[in-house]
Amino acid sequence: MAHDHVPAARDVRYGVTRKVTLVGAVVNLLLAVAKLVYGVIGHSQALVADGIHSLSDLLSDVLVIAAARHASQEADAEHPYGHGRFETAATVALGVILMMVAAGLAWEAVERLMAPSELLQPLPVVLVVAFASIVAKEALYQYTMWAARQHRSDLLKANAWHHRSDAISSVVVLAGVGGTMAGMPYLDGVAAVVVALMVAKVGWDLAQSGVQELVDTALEPELVEAIRQRILQVDGVRDLHLLKSRRMAGEALVDVHILLEDPFLSVSEGHQISETVRGRLIRDFDDITEVMVHIDPEDDEQIPINRHLPLRRELLARLRQRWRGMEGARHVRRIGLHYLNGRIQLDIYLDLEELATAGERRRLTAPLVEAAREDPAVGRVRLMYLDAPKVGDAAPSAPK
Repeated sequence: MAHDHVPAARDVRYGVTRKVTLVGAVVNLLLAVAKLVYGVIGHSQALVADGIHSLSDLLSDVLVIAAARHASQEADAEHPYGHGRFETAATVALGVILMMVAAGLAWEAVERLMAPSELLQPLPVVLVVAFASIVAKEALYQYTMWAARQHRSDLLKANAWHHRSDAISSVVVLAGVGGTMAGMPYLDGVAAVVVALMVAKVGWDLAQSGVQELVDTALEPELVEAIRQRILQVDGVRDLHLLKSRRMAGEALVDVHILLEDPFLSVSEGHQISETVRGRLIRDFDDITEVMVHIDPEDDEQIPINRHLPLRRELLARLRQRWRGMEGARHVRRIGLHYLNGRIQLDIYLDLEELATAGERRRLTAPLVEAAREDPAVGRVRLMYLDAPKVGDAAPSAPK
C-alpha cells in the first residue's frame, strides 16, 4: 500500500517550489532588464551576455514551476508510477537550453575579439550593476538551495546552481569591466567568453544528471551497500539478491528479493517480514520513498527450478484421483504445499480425534503417503495431526 503521507508531501513540495521559484523569477526579471539596458548604455558586451544569462534563468524558472506542478500530481491510469519524471525531463531541457545559450554568447564574444575595432569601452555604471547582481544572485542561491535540501528536490537544486552560476558570471563581468577600464580593452570580451563557458558547464552537468535518472541509473554504491546491510539485519532474512535501485525526481525506489531463514513460514509471517524490510528502509533512509519486496523461500536467482510444478488445484485433483477409495482420505482436513528444490513438499493435516491409536493411524495414512509420493511432482510428505476443535472454533476445511 502506498504511503498516505506521499501525496501530502508532494503537495507541500510543489508549494515550496512554486514560492521559491516565483521569488527567483521576479529577481531574474529585474536583473535581466537592468543588465541588458545598462550593458547597452554602458558599452559592456560582458554585461549584455550576463543579462541574457539572467533571461535564461527566467526561462528556467518557468520550466521549474510547470514541471513541479506536473510532478506533484498523484499517480493515475496513464502514469501509474506518478509524474515525477516531468521534473527530470525539465531538468534535462534546462541543461540543453543553457548549453545553447552559452554557445551563442561565446560565438559573439569571439567575433568581437577577432575584430579589435569593435571592442567596447564600458562605463562605470556597469560595475554598479554587476556588483548588485552578485549580491542578489548569491542570496537567491542560498535561499533556493536551502529549500532544495529541505524537500530533496533535484530540480530546485539545479535552479539554485543556475543562480550561483549567474552570481559567478557577474564576478567575471566585474573583473573584465574593471580590467577594460584600467586600459585592457579585450578583457570585457574575454569575460564574456568565460561566462559562456561557465554557463555551458552548468548546462552539461544538469543534462547529464537528468539523463542518468531517465535511464534508471542505480543509487550510489555506498548507499546500495548500506541498504543491503540494513535488510540483512531484519529478523527472518537469511540473504538477498536482485537488489535494484533508481531515482525519480529526488526520490529513491528500491526492488529486492529476500531469502527467508525458514522456507516453511506461513504466508502471513513472510508478508510481515517483507513489510518490516520495507518500513525500515523507508524509515532509515531519507531518500527512499518506496520499496518492492519479493519473498523467496530458496535462492532461485540462477535457475527457476520450480517453474514446471503444478499449482494447488491441479495437484489436489491428482491426489484425489490417487486416493480414491482409500479410507484415510476422509480424515484429511488440510494440505500445505511447499515448492522447494524442484519438488512439492506436502504437509497433510489429519483429524487426531478420529485416529485414536498409533496402529490405526499407520494403517490409514500409510497408503495416502505412498500414493502421494508416486506423483512425480511430490517430494517429502509430512503428516500433521490436528487436535479436535473446541466448542465455538471453526473446524479446519478439507482440501477442495
